[in-house]
Amino acid sequence: QVQLVESGGGLVQAGGSLRLSCAASGRTLSSYAMGWFRQAPGKEREFVAAISWSGVNTYYTDSVKGRFTISRDNAKNTVYLQMNSLKPEDTAVYYCARSHSGSYLYSDPDKYDYWGQGTQVTVSS
Repeated sequence: QVQLVESGGGLVQAGGSLRLSCAASGRTLSSYAMGWFRQAPGKEREFVAAISWSGVNTYYTDSVKGRFTISRDNAKNTVYLQMNSLKPEDTAVYYCARSHSGSYLYSDPDKYDYWGQGTQVTVSS
């Protein structure tokens, strides 16, 4: 079993920054790609970013390119999402998830098998 715990969410003004963390326990994440997703009220869960097991390859949804950066520290069993230039439309619950794959980067949530409980990000205008 893998337990994923997100942290770092909060309330920030538009243009501000937050850094989310996703810490894993139970089993190592180092062999798996990881992803971040988000879900706003009344909307479906959407893909935000993914990173390969090595950290070499990353993939972002278009709306966050140039503003968000996904990274990982396998020694700490932790994945990060640095979010800059935040906009009110970034407001959502953010989830991290472990992929079925080590290298291939999926945007489909069905390709992820373990999920955290989520952390709320609220961006005020």
